[in-house]
Amino acid sequence: MAEEARPHYFTVAEARALVPRLRGLLTAMQVEKQELDREVRALQRLTPAMRGNGHGAEAARREERIAELTAMLQQQLQQLADQGIEVKDLDLGLIDFPSLRDGRVVYLCWRVDEPTVAYWHETDAGYAGRQPLDE
Repeated sequence: MAEEARPHYFTVAEARALVPRLRGLLTAMQVEKQELDREVRALQRLTPAMRGNGHGAEAARREERIAELTAMLQQQLQQLADQGIEVKDLDLGLIDFPSLRDGRVVYLCWRVDEPTVAYWHETDAGYAGRQPLDE
């Protein structure tokens, strides 16, 4: 029986050290997500009648691009998850890093437009429950 991997708990310093790389990655992922959203909206505007009336190639092209963007984003999200980093909201660029605080698991919380990791919250509190780090 394979031993389960123990979760990685980030220190504040470790999470902060990742911010420069994550900022670039998240910003690029947000651009891809915006393109994906535009493609989905454009595809939804193509009614079944339009697909059969000369717009079939456009629908197929959009479906292919949606599949490409979805696969790229899923791969990138999985790579972050494999490192123990949790993307909570890609549109906001919101990330949580599991951490230990007073012997319990909490999240260090960072948003792509913030200069550094400066907040934490309980695992069940979410973004609304963010509290400033006392460091």
